[in-house]
Amino acid sequence: MFIPHTEVEKKEMLKGIGVKDVKDLFTDVPEKFRYPKINLPPGVTEMEVFAELNDYAAANEPVGEMVCFLGAGAYHHYVPAAVDALLRRGEFYTAYTPYQPEISQGTLQAIFEFQTLIANLTGMDVCNASHYDGATATAEAGVMAYHHFRGKRKKIILSPAVNPQYQEVLCSYLCGFEDVDIHSGKLHGGLSDQPSDLGALIDDQTALVVVQYPDFLGRIQDFSSLVYAAHQSGALVAFVVNPIALGLLKTPGELGADIVVGEGQPLGIPLSFGGPYLGFFATRKEYVRKLSGRLVGETTDAQGRRGYVLTLTAREQHIRREKATSNICSNQGLMALAATIYMSLVGKHGMRQVADLCYQKAHYAASEIAKIPGFQLVSKEPFFHEFVVKCPSGIDEINRDLLDMGFIGGYDLGQTHPELTNQMLVAVTEMNSKEDIDAFAAALQEVTHG
Repeated sequence: MFIPHTEVEKKEMLKGIGVKDVKDLFTDVPEKFRYPKINLPPGVTEMEVFAELNDYAAANEPVGEMVCFLGAGAYHHYVPAAVDALLRRGEFYTAYTPYQPEISQGTLQAIFEFQTLIANLTGMDVCNASHYDGATATAEAGVMAYHHFRGKRKKIILSPAVNPQYQEVLCSYLCGFEDVDIHSGKLHGGLSDQPSDLGALIDDQTALVVVQYPDFLGRIQDFSSLVYAAHQSGALVAFVVNPIALGLLKTPGELGADIVVGEGQPLGIPLSFGGPYLGFFATRKEYVRKLSGRLVGETTDAQGRRGYVLTLTAREQHIRREKATSNICSNQGLMALAATIYMSLVGKHGMRQVADLCYQKAHYAASEIAKIPGFQLVSKEPFFHEFVVKCPSGIDEINRDLLDMGFIGGYDLGQTHPELTNQMLVAVTEMNSKEDIDAFAAALQEVTHG
């Protein structure tokens, strides 16, 4: 560790605060806890640390050196070079916390553009400044619904086809709320669960129904009747969405959603071993006062020039604590900026093209894998760019063999859904060429049939 202070400087500082020795600063700490022996190796130089970290990094298998068919919530998409180039420009590094508009116009405008693009993409009225990831955004949907009904409705219905990690985080967030009742189910082995199964659970105590579109298994389902049933009972409906899929599918706004959340990682953010990522949250205008996070608005100054301000932030730091709907602190500003640049560069037609490439390539991959003896395409409903394949042997074993052949295989659904043992969730994006898919199918046949 580099310590910049000389002995003379340290003595002067100690004298200034009225003590003789650094040890005197810790007299209030019980003696047995003051100087514990820590089993650390001897210090090394920066050069040696760099070499050791490089050795660790070399053990990883990055998607740039492999062919990836793994998804389940984080996806290998192409990130245009302009995203990183623009992201690193000094003009964007204005004040991180946008409370003072006179010195934060860069940050505020970036957030405003992000909100506008996400609102357009989801078909909703307003969007906040972003969350940590898709899981926390989903949890905040539950918090928002609870506060909307002032705690009088305490039932939340979770589709079993929502990302299991999102379900866990939502349950963790709401476990401290009084008498909240979270209903979910299990995915059937044949994946035959339908939106009507959730509709049967809705009653006058239901605050929120949460579905995923496309769902965790990649399926595209029609939720219009479920949304109608929920609204008839006075409940809200939250859609967890894949933003790339919205380039091709109807928007949740068109389907009647009240809240739309999701993971923004596919929008110009690399996989990065799991983060940092970006959660987005959009809703209807009538619920804006219960919206967590920050909301930036556009205005004009005294000279009539366009400017941006922090319009709304319903968290405990800014309003009476009992009125707060969230204590979320970060707006993931850099990640939101990356997503904004990506969506601006790709544009409406580009988003549709990326989505169409994912869809077409996934369906080609599914048809090729289904031809392999012992493999069965389980997905019966329409799907986007992920699909479920039943395999003739354990997924762990298959994926280990695939890794040796240069492929990152699909997600083992048995990890989170025991009823789906030996079933693999395969993800295909625009990054997978026809040659990649053909080679992957050949590799699956080889590792399972010798």
